[in-house]
Amino acid sequence: MKKVRITTAIFVMSFVSLTVMSCKDSKKENLESDNHSEMTHDATKDNTMEHDNMDMVSHVGQMTGSKQVIADYMTLKEALVATNKDAAAKAGNKMVGSLKIFEISGYTSSQQKELQDIIVDATEHAEHIGKSEMDHQREHFKTLSKDMMDMVEITGTDATLFQQSCPMYDKGSSWLSMSKDIKNPYYGSKMLTCGKVEKEIKSKM
Repeated sequence: MKKVRITTAIFVMSFVSLTVMSCKDSKKENLESDNHSEMTHDATKDNTMEHDNMDMVSHVGQMTGSKQVIADYMTLKEALVATNKDAAAKAGNKMVGSLKIFEISGYTSSQQKELQDIIVDATEHAEHIGKSEMDHQREHFKTLSKDMMDMVEITGTDATLFQQSCPMYDKGSSWLSMSKDIKNPYYGSKMLTCGKVEKEIKSKM
Protein backbone atom coordinates (compact mmCIF):
# COMPACT_ATOMS: atom_id res chain seq x y z
CA MET A 1 0.00 0.00 0.00
CA LYS A 2 2.90 2.34 0.83
CA LYS A 3 4.49 1.63 -2.57
CA VAL A 4 1.23 2.47 -4.34
CA ARG A 5 1.03 5.83 -2.52
CA ILE A 6 4.61 6.67 -3.42
CA THR A 7 4.03 5.71 -7.06
CA THR A 8 0.85 7.83 -7.16
CA ALA A 9 2.64 10.80 -5.60
CA ILE A 10 5.46 10.55 -8.15
CA PHE A 11 2.90 10.38 -10.97
CA VAL A 12 1.03 13.46 -9.66
CA MET A 13 4.26 15.43 -9.28
CA SER A 14 5.35 14.50 -12.80
CA PHE A 15 1.96 15.57 -14.20
CA VAL A 16 2.09 18.92 -12.37
CA SER A 17 5.65 19.49 -13.57
CA LEU A 18 4.73 18.77 -17.18
CA THR A 19 1.68 21.04 -16.94
CA VAL A 20 3.78 23.92 -15.56
CA MET A 21 6.39 23.46 -18.28
CA SER A 22 3.67 23.34 -20.93
CA CYS A 23 2.16 26.60 -19.62
CA LYS A 24 5.58 28.26 -19.65
CA ASP A 25 6.21 27.12 -23.24
CA SER A 26 2.77 28.36 -24.24
CA LYS A 27 3.40 31.75 -22.63
CA LYS A 28 6.81 31.92 -24.32
CA GLU A 29 5.26 31.16 -27.73
CA ASN A 30 2.57 33.82 -27.20
CA LEU A 31 5.19 36.33 -26.10
CA GLU A 32 7.36 35.57 -29.14
CA SER A 33 4.29 35.85 -31.37
CA ASP A 34 3.35 39.22 -29.85
CA ASN A 35 6.94 40.48 -30.22
CA HIS A 36 7.05 39.35 -33.86
CA SER A 37 3.72 41.10 -34.51
CA GLU A 38 5.00 44.30 -32.90
CA MET A 39 8.27 44.11 -34.84
CA THR A 40 6.36 43.61 -38.11
CA HIS A 41 4.10 46.57 -37.30
CA ASP A 42 7.09 48.75 -36.39
CA ALA A 43 8.94 47.72 -39.57
CA THR A 44 5.88 48.56 -41.69
CA LYS A 45 5.53 51.89 -39.89
CA ASP A 46 9.23 52.67 -40.40
CA ASN A 47 9.03 51.79 -44.11
CA THR A 48 5.98 54.03 -44.52
CA MET A 49 7.69 56.91 -42.74
CA GLU A 50 10.86 56.40 -44.80
CA HIS A 51 8.83 56.42 -48.04
CA ASP A 52 6.99 59.59 -46.96
CA ASN A 53 10.30 61.24 -46.05
CA MET A 54 11.81 60.29 -49.42
CA ASP A 55 8.77 61.75 -51.19
CA MET A 56 9.14 64.94 -49.15
CA VAL A 57 12.87 65.18 -49.90
CA SER A 58 12.18 64.58 -53.60
CA HIS A 59 9.48 67.25 -53.64
CA VAL A 60 11.67 69.74 -51.80
CA GLY A 61 14.51 68.98 -54.20
CA GLN A 62 12.27 69.57 -57.19
CA MET A 63 10.95 72.84 -55.83
CA THR A 64 14.45 74.02 -54.90
CA GLY A 65 15.70 73.45 -58.46
CA SER A 66 12.84 75.29 -60.16
CA LYS A 67 12.85 78.00 -57.47
CA GLN A 68 16.48 78.92 -58.23
CA VAL A 69 15.87 79.03 -61.98
CA ILE A 70 12.81 81.25 -61.49
CA ALA A 71 14.75 83.51 -59.09
CA ASP A 72 17.50 83.98 -61.72
CA TYR A 73 14.84 84.65 -64.36
CA MET A 74 13.28 87.35 -62.17
CA THR A 75 16.69 89.00 -61.69
CA LEU A 76 17.11 88.99 -65.46
CA LYS A 77 13.67 90.49 -65.98
CA GLU A 78 14.40 93.32 -63.55
CA ALA A 79 17.69 94.06 -65.37
CA LEU A 80 15.79 94.35 -68.67
CA VAL A 81 13.17 96.59 -67.03
CA ALA A 82 16.06 98.83 -65.94
CA THR A 83 17.63 98.57 -69.44
CA ASN A 84 20.85 97.43 -67.81
CA LYS A 85 22.76 95.31 -70.35
CA ASP A 86 25.56 94.25 -68.02
CA ALA A 87 23.21 93.21 -65.22
CA ALA A 88 21.09 91.29 -67.73
CA ALA A 89 24.18 89.51 -69.08
CA LYS A 90 25.26 88.57 -65.57
CA ALA A 91 21.78 87.25 -64.74
CA GLY A 92 21.68 85.31 -68.00
CA ASN A 93 24.99 83.61 -67.24
CA LYS A 94 23.88 82.75 -63.71
CA MET A 95 20.70 81.27 -65.08
CA VAL A 96 22.73 79.04 -67.39
CA GLY A 97 24.43 77.57 -64.32
CA SER A 98 21.13 77.01 -62.50
CA LEU A 99 19.59 75.31 -65.52
CA LYS A 100 22.55 72.95 -65.90
CA ILE A 101 22.26 71.65 -62.32
CA PHE A 102 18.47 71.51 -62.27
CA GLU A 103 17.73 67.93 -61.11
CA ILE A 104 14.81 66.37 -63.01
CA SER A 105 15.08 62.74 -61.83
CA GLY A 106 12.19 63.14 -59.38
CA TYR A 107 9.67 63.77 -62.15
CA THR A 108 7.81 61.24 -64.30
CA SER A 109 9.49 60.00 -67.48
CA SER A 110 7.25 62.12 -69.71
CA GLN A 111 7.84 65.19 -67.54
CA GLN A 112 11.58 64.56 -67.61
CA LYS A 113 11.53 64.55 -71.42
CA GLU A 114 9.59 67.82 -71.53
CA LEU A 115 11.82 69.42 -68.91
CA GLN A 116 14.97 68.29 -70.73
CA ASP A 117 13.75 69.97 -73.94
CA ILE A 118 12.84 73.12 -72.01
CA ILE A 119 16.23 73.22 -70.25
CA VAL A 120 18.17 72.80 -73.51
CA ASP A 121 16.23 75.61 -75.20
CA ALA A 122 16.25 77.91 -72.15
CA THR A 123 20.00 77.42 -71.69
CA GLU A 124 20.66 78.44 -75.29
CA HIS A 125 18.70 81.67 -74.91
CA ALA A 126 20.22 82.46 -71.51
CA GLU A 127 23.68 82.01 -73.06
CA HIS A 128 22.83 84.46 -75.83
CA ILE A 129 21.57 86.97 -73.28
CA GLY A 130 24.90 86.65 -71.49
CA LYS A 131 26.81 87.94 -74.53
CA SER A 132 24.40 90.13 -76.51
CA GLU A 133 23.38 93.75 -76.76
CA MET A 134 20.16 94.93 -75.16
CA ASP A 135 17.97 94.56 -78.28
CA HIS A 136 19.06 90.96 -78.75
CA GLN A 137 18.78 90.26 -75.03
CA ARG A 138 15.13 91.22 -75.18
CA GLU A 139 14.56 89.08 -78.27
CA HIS A 140 15.96 86.03 -76.51
CA PHE A 141 14.08 86.91 -73.32
CA LYS A 142 10.78 86.49 -75.19
CA THR A 143 11.48 82.82 -75.99
CA LEU A 144 13.11 82.27 -72.60
CA SER A 145 9.92 83.51 -70.95
CA LYS A 146 7.89 80.94 -72.92
CA ASP A 147 10.29 78.25 -71.67
CA MET A 148 9.79 79.41 -68.08
CA MET A 149 6.01 79.31 -68.44
CA ASP A 150 6.22 75.75 -69.77
CA MET A 151 8.55 74.80 -66.90
CA VAL A 152 6.22 76.21 -64.24
CA GLU A 153 3.34 74.24 -65.77
CA ILE A 154 5.26 71.08 -64.83
CA THR A 155 7.15 72.04 -61.66
CA GLY A 156 4.67 74.38 -60.05
CA THR A 157 5.82 77.33 -57.99
CA ASP A 158 6.24 78.07 -54.28
CA ALA A 159 5.19 81.70 -54.81
CA THR A 160 2.29 83.22 -56.71
CA LEU A 161 3.36 84.39 -60.17
CA PHE A 162 1.66 86.61 -62.71
CA GLN A 163 1.82 85.97 -66.43
CA GLN A 164 1.82 89.37 -68.13
CA SER A 165 1.95 90.49 -71.75
CA CYS A 166 2.75 93.47 -73.94
CA PRO A 167 0.74 93.75 -77.18
CA MET A 168 3.26 96.16 -78.74
CA TYR A 169 6.50 94.15 -78.70
CA ASP A 170 6.98 91.73 -81.60
CA LYS A 171 3.24 91.30 -82.21
CA GLY A 172 2.65 90.45 -78.56
CA SER A 173 5.09 89.09 -75.99
CA SER A 174 4.65 87.63 -72.51
CA TRP A 175 6.73 87.31 -69.35
CA LEU A 176 6.43 86.19 -65.73
CA SER A 177 6.41 88.50 -62.73
CA MET A 178 6.10 88.16 -58.96
CA SER A 179 4.01 91.33 -58.82
CA LYS A 180 0.72 92.39 -60.41
CA ASP A 181 2.25 95.76 -61.24
CA ILE A 182 3.28 96.02 -64.88
CA LYS A 183 6.96 96.76 -65.44
CA ASN A 184 7.67 96.04 -69.08
CA PRO A 185 11.01 94.25 -69.70
CA TYR A 186 10.74 94.70 -73.47
CA TYR A 187 10.67 98.50 -73.48
CA GLY A 188 11.89 99.53 -70.04
CA SER A 189 11.35 103.20 -69.22
CA LYS A 190 10.14 103.95 -72.77
CA MET A 191 6.86 102.10 -72.18
CA LEU A 192 7.23 100.89 -68.58
CA THR A 193 3.56 100.24 -67.82
CA CYS A 194 2.54 98.95 -71.24
CA GLY A 195 0.90 95.55 -70.77
CA LYS A 196 -1.65 93.57 -68.80
CA VAL A 197 -1.96 90.58 -66.50
CA GLU A 198 -2.98 87.52 -68.50
CA LYS A 199 -3.34 85.12 -65.60
CA GLU A 200 -2.35 84.44 -62.01
CA ILE A 201 -0.37 81.26 -61.31
CA LYS A 202 -1.08 80.07 -57.78
CA SER A 203 1.52 78.58 -55.49
CA LYS A 204 1.42 74.77 -55.14
CA MET A 205 3.12 74.76 -51.74
